[in-house]
Amino acid sequence: MIRRREFLAAGGAATLAAPPVRAAPARVLRFVPQVDLAILDPTFASFYVTRNHGYMVFDTLYGLDGNFAPQPQMASGHVVGADGRQWDITLRDGLLWHDGEKVLARDCVASIRRWMLKDALGAAVMEATDELSAPDDRTIRFRLKKPFPLLAYAMGKTAAPMCAMMPERIASSDPNRPITEMVGSGPYRYLAGERLQGALNVYERFDRYAPRETGTPDWTAGPKVTHFDRVEWTTLPDASTASAALMTGEQDWWENASLDLLPALRARRGIRVAVTDRTGWIGVMRANHTQPPFNNPAIRRAFWGGLDQASVMQGIVGNEPSLYQDGVGVFCPNTPMASDAGLEVLKGPRDYEKVKREILAAGYKSERVVVLAPADFPSINTMALICADQMRKCGLNVEVQSIDWASMTPRRSNRESVDRGGWSVFFTAVVGSDLLNPGGHFILRAQGAGGWFGWPDSPRIETLRQAWFDAPDEAAQQSICRDLQRQAVQDAPYYPLGQYQQPTAYKSNLTGMLDGFATFWSIRRG
Repeated sequence: MIRRREFLAAGGAATLAAPPVRAAPARVLRFVPQVDLAILDPTFASFYVTRNHGYMVFDTLYGLDGNFAPQPQMASGHVVGADGRQWDITLRDGLLWHDGEKVLARDCVASIRRWMLKDALGAAVMEATDELSAPDDRTIRFRLKKPFPLLAYAMGKTAAPMCAMMPERIASSDPNRPITEMVGSGPYRYLAGERLQGALNVYERFDRYAPRETGTPDWTAGPKVTHFDRVEWTTLPDASTASAALMTGEQDWWENASLDLLPALRARRGIRVAVTDRTGWIGVMRANHTQPPFNNPAIRRAFWGGLDQASVMQGIVGNEPSLYQDGVGVFCPNTPMASDAGLEVLKGPRDYEKVKREILAAGYKSERVVVLAPADFPSINTMALICADQMRKCGLNVEVQSIDWASMTPRRSNRESVDRGGWSVFFTAVVGSDLLNPGGHFILRAQGAGGWFGWPDSPRIETLRQAWFDAPDEAAQQSICRDLQRQAVQDAPYYPLGQYQQPTAYKSNLTGMLDGFATFWSIRRG
């Protein structure tokens, strides 16, 4: 089995012995994000770092609690009438933009419209909406074509792009161009003048922010009470550098601690290692449905028999078996829509000779399978290398092309053959909270040419997704999700590779850290 990179042995002891440096000022939090913040617009990009930035600067009408249930945030509440076809959402008192202007309902209407154009679940809201208006300064009104019980959830979901509220003049700008003016109503102001592209982003507490007066802080729900005057995000791409910065006190919090360095971090006094987002990360193998050999549905189905999720996950987490789960379907494990329906294909020993015969019988003609492997993204590179090995065992003519992540991202849009710069398979990972249900599950979509890279086309998957929106209760939704998963095994819009947990590491004097992705309220220096 292919193992992870092993660079800890040489540097771990030296890092442990590094001398301490000055502590951070009590009112400054120094944070190492997962990657550099390249795009600031939280409605434009699906990058998690952009989403995390968005929740600092902007606010949402609803938040999600730890049970993924929507709770009013900027909204004080809502009233549903006309047999479920009208929602009147009332804004809380005292909401201000960072420029001092009052938050008005028409600002929120413009923001929602912008979001609906950029988000899959937002598009479903737009399809269900007959009219969206602001009858007065504090009321947002949806007149719907039919009941849409998921409306509050849709506007509060944590999956990117977020439904961020912003002033009307900003929200009404060209939705195909990312905004650059960071005026929100969230708990922190963005200090654009201190930004160093690729190195530093700085936030200052918004002293006129009005947290909710009721509720319990939980994920993105409840009062957002801040305890730091300033938060500094320092980009440190090298894991050893980030680890050393945390150990010496130059940084307070490392968002995605390297799995290789966990033993050293756990051994260091004054540092805590924890998993705060129990939904973890889901590995994804995406095939190109428009080019041979994966344009052949029989070949796509046959490969399920060669997919070994446990080997992929072990390659990522190494000697940390508690950090992964295999037998994973298309929905996040241990959440309401997850099941084992159709997953018999993942159980039992892998019979590669049988899969090889099935692939040949399906008409495989030894076409080249180009696998994109991002060498600078260790976990995803590991997925690519292990799955490439599994494909070879299935008799596929695999060519691994090592590429950096920045080059791979635009390469995915190439629909040409592999002889003309195209591709056959790429890999990524998404947080489990993005895959809670069909509504925002963008990699399950099967819209053909109008969909996400890989362009799967399955009218049956799309029909079932729409039926899920119309289901009368959770039991009916769960039944539809079981059918969706069975259909996904038939059509293979993508292959789930298992779930792994991503620990975070931080100074032990930090308390109040919430579950979920990195947020910057409630946390304080104890």
